[in-house]
Amino acid sequence: MKRLIAAMVIALPMFGSAALAQETVKIGYIDPLSGGGASVGEGGLKTFQYLADELNAKGGILGKKVEIVPLDNKTNPQESLIQAQKAIDSGVRYITQGNGSSVAGALADFVTKYNERNPGKEVLYFNYAAVDPVLTNEKCSFWHFRWDANSDIKMEALTNYMKDQPSIKKVYLINQDYSFGQSVRTTARAMLSKKRSDIQIVGDELHPLLKITDFAPYIAKIKASGADTVVTGNWGQDIALLLKAAADAGLKVSWYTYYAGGAGGPTAIKQTGLNHQVFQITEGFANVAHKESQDFEKAFRAKVDLSLWYPRAVNEMRMFAAAADKAKSVDPVKVAQALEGMKFEVFNGGQGEMRKDDHQFFQPIYVSSFGDIPAGQFDEEKTGWGWKQVAKIDTAQTMLPTTCKMDRP
Repeated sequence: MKRLIAAMVIALPMFGSAALAQETVKIGYIDPLSGGGASVGEGGLKTFQYLADELNAKGGILGKKVEIVPLDNKTNPQESLIQAQKAIDSGVRYITQGNGSSVAGALADFVTKYNERNPGKEVLYFNYAAVDPVLTNEKCSFWHFRWDANSDIKMEALTNYMKDQPSIKKVYLINQDYSFGQSVRTTARAMLSKKRSDIQIVGDELHPLLKITDFAPYIAKIKASGADTVVTGNWGQDIALLLKAAADAGLKVSWYTYYAGGAGGPTAIKQTGLNHQVFQITEGFANVAHKESQDFEKAFRAKVDLSLWYPRAVNEMRMFAAAADKAKSVDPVKVAQALEGMKFEVFNGGQGEMRKDDHQFFQPIYVSSFGDIPAGQFDEEKTGWGWKQVAKIDTAQTMLPTTCKMDRP
């Protein structure tokens, strides 16, 4: 991988100052638009296109039109580097990606090395969903900014809620076999052991990423283990199909998840009949009591026919515009400097902060459960069920220390 990155960076053509003067601010959206991750990738693309339209309706960024350039990476790190090269060749100075921490790691390395070799022609990488903690710790980069809470922050909040649930006795861990899934399982074990030493881990499973079409054998193992609770970081089709298999098998356990609200997840939860027994940890959800975000949700659903999975994408795009306005420039170096330490009113209400030390964004985060909701609230995937808040963690309580030692230009 390192040799591939180095070769590609050297091969990238130089481009002149005309890129800085372009009338359009292009953002390369590098995410899966085919294969097992396509459902979440397509949803993300629609979200960013909607947000670009929102900015353009207000005059764009410093008077320049914002354009989202879709690039299909098939959730593959090597393909992502090819798409990043294509983006830069076409004048893109900003890329965004979220699905897959292995992809994120490759992109962060690529952008860092490219910028080292091409001063004056820098590219910024905006990460909206890849949450492996290493990206803002030992592998941090000045050229990478993350708007989602990393998996350690999420697990800290999730296990703080779980420790106060006396019904949790036996936990089964099932996760995707790559850097993020491995991080979830390791951190879950450590934090549950520390906070509730009486909880028994009765299973710990890793499976291939976005390759399983039938999770029935895995559900059979969970049933046989006697687990009362499952913890998973699965996303995309891997959470939807896992929950579908649980529904088919009549598995009656509680689920603590990162991404049950993604494409197909709500429908599968409804099929299980587990009313407010499936939980997720997010930076927001449709039924947060906040008028501005609920007005946005209503307009978004009317135009896109999709619920907003990514409040963090709204924060990313709005902060990009605010940073450019502060810097009075769309030059990536100046925008990056303006983003460092920026405090911002987040989409669902409350103040967020982009920590200068590691470029990790901090914001309020929520534990919510899925099931019956009062009339008039937002449901998901036309199931009649929706998300309900069970806990909120304020920004200050989400801040974990970092080991980042950042080199700055």
